[in-house]
Amino acid sequence: MPTEINEFTAVGLIPKESPAKIKKGDKTLLIGLPKEQSSEEKRIVLTPEAVGLLTNNGLRVMVETGAGLQTKFTDQDYSDAGAKVVYSAKEALEAEIVLKVDAPSLEEIEMMKPGACLISALQVGRQSKEFIEALNAKKITALAYEYLEDKVGGMPVVRAMSEIAGSTVMLIAAEYLSSVNQGKGLILGGVTGVPPTQVVIVGAGTVAEYAARTALGLGANIKVFDNHIYKLRRLKQLLGQQIYTSTIDNLTLTQALSEADVVIGALRAEKGRNKIVISEEMVANMMHGSIIIDVSIDQGGCIETARMTSHSEPVYQEHDIIHYCVPNIASRVARTASCSLSNIFTPIILQMADLGGAEEMIFNYRWFLRAVYTYRGSLTNAYLAKRFNLNHKELQLLLAARY
Repeated sequence: MPTEINEFTAVGLIPKESPAKIKKGDKTLLIGLPKEQSSEEKRIVLTPEAVGLLTNNGLRVMVETGAGLQTKFTDQDYSDAGAKVVYSAKEALEAEIVLKVDAPSLEEIEMMKPGACLISALQVGRQSKEFIEALNAKKITALAYEYLEDKVGGMPVVRAMSEIAGSTVMLIAAEYLSSVNQGKGLILGGVTGVPPTQVVIVGAGTVAEYAARTALGLGANIKVFDNHIYKLRRLKQLLGQQIYTSTIDNLTLTQALSEADVVIGALRAEKGRNKIVISEEMVANMMHGSIIIDVSIDQGGCIETARMTSHSEPVYQEHDIIHYCVPNIASRVARTASCSLSNIFTPIILQMADLGGAEEMIFNYRWFLRAVYTYRGSLTNAYLAKRFNLNHKELQLLLAARY
């Protein structure tokens, strides 16, 4: 009888299916929030409330002193939420997962722990070959906000920051149209008996949607250009009213630009660098004193005369046209933007902790994998490889070799 029971028990324990992948260990993840080095960047990735949620779930968070001050979050706020406030960038950068808004400098990369995970913006227009080589030298797995997708194929960080930029961009235009800023002396919108302001928006994505809402609410006339008919149709449906829309052709666009008071460059490249759709000649034919705001400047811009500016020196004039080309417009409203980023990354970090780390997150979720551009010493993004003349490896193949 004992023999029969043992044989039955042994047979009963034979698994019928392949065992599920289990998470590797139960170690507590350490999250680092260094202070942004650039005075132009005022956002922080996690709010004190988010840090409280993470620490209550067993994660450890290190925040560099002063990291949240630009968003009016104090060290005491983070300490009360359970974070450890550290007094050097090196301590925060030595965490296994580093969360930043701006891409790290070469000096910051040098301070990072080999094999760490970096999650930050990439801002490809600003980067160099040395930046990629520094990440690979430390075998850092780096993920870019711009490439991060959600479970349904959307781009949550791009979407959130585009909503903020679109809402803010018309307020910026109103500022620089005023006489106190040597603008045309126009109110953005219109008043009784005076023709409304003419706004041209190139692109029909999220930035265009929120810019159009704001412009229409103020009473401006808008014209939207995009080469994707489905985007133009979608925009009209979202706005709930008939607006002027057109595909991008030189004749129609040149005519619209010549009558415009405000031009918003809101084209976003699906891959790589943006294409120039507004030439210098078109800009030269615009009315003097008009303003151009190129929201896509972080991807290289879509206007030939656009070059990257900063919050401290946001504008310049070319052909007597005011150009505003700040890449991180959302940083103007740092607290709103920080709360938005925190809402996106808090559940991702919790999910990462549940699986056991960034490696397991990359392996298990394709939407997370798409954000990776360097992995354990290898460049995995084909566009960056082409731009900087570097070799790249397919991430799927690297993962297959590892597991």
